[in-house]
Amino acid sequence: MVARILDGKSIAADLRAEVAAAVAEMKAASGAVPGLAVVLVGDDPASRSYVTGKEKACAAAGIYSREIALPATATRAEILAIVRALNADDAIDGILVQLPLPDSSIERDVIEAIDPAKDVDGFHPTNVGRMVLGLPSFVPCTPAGVVEILRRSGTPLAGATVVVIGRSQIVGRPLSILLSQKGVDATVTLCHTRTKDLAHFTREADVVVVAAGRPHTLTGDMVKPGAVVIDVGVNRVPDASKASGYRLVGDADFADVAEKAAAITPVPGGVGPMTIAMLLRNVVEAARRRRGAGA
Repeated sequence: MVARILDGKSIAADLRAEVAAAVAEMKAASGAVPGLAVVLVGDDPASRSYVTGKEKACAAAGIYSREIALPATATRAEILAIVRALNADDAIDGILVQLPLPDSSIERDVIEAIDPAKDVDGFHPTNVGRMVLGLPSFVPCTPAGVVEILRRSGTPLAGATVVVIGRSQIVGRPLSILLSQKGVDATVTLCHTRTKDLAHFTREADVVVVAAGRPHTLTGDMVKPGAVVIDVGVNRVPDASKASGYRLVGDADFADVAEKAAAITPVPGGVGPMTIAMLLRNVVEAARRRRGAGA
């Protein structure tokens, strides 16, 4: 068996086209343009790359974006002042503070300062609580992207046994909630670093989502034949053949797992593109809610 490749780039392109059409319709109806503000603190190269990618995606979809760049020395008070100003800015529908911050100890304060109606990352406790209750909310973009890949690839989820590896607040935990909600109806097991005999659980799963942040967390002998594997991990491993000196790999041993799985997402080109596409969709939805259905 050779696994079918679940092309996140292609699915994300479809989503982005849908977002662009919604933005054009909104603008034609009312002249309104959805707006996203991105706050970047410090000069971390990875964060800069992510922010640039989001800004380009906004431009392509017709979404107004504004970047607020602060030095790594910015204080808690200075960052919170920026967030509060954006909360009050009618041109801004969504606020995204790029994480991690240089001072990780203030991240929770910063997230909680964002107006939940503009929290397009879906990290504010209000949105998290509403998600748990199954109420309308902004859902974290990566978990939402995983669910969308599964749906658009035709993966049956109702009654399916799903194992999620990783319990982060950004991916694993919210994803386990989304997959078990009514309307999706999967039976979910959440595994983590303290799980005994991880392979015992993964070998029984119809779907395995691995988001552990460690290469080779999932190997071929841990997957039952015909399973669907979603690899959320992005890891750098040394590769002298690359100009950069490294290559990107996921958390699954791709070649090994692909011999047994029915379908698998690649890294890169799998879940990553979906995260930005879901962010754009959240920004448009925020604009609709704030400005009215007709926007």
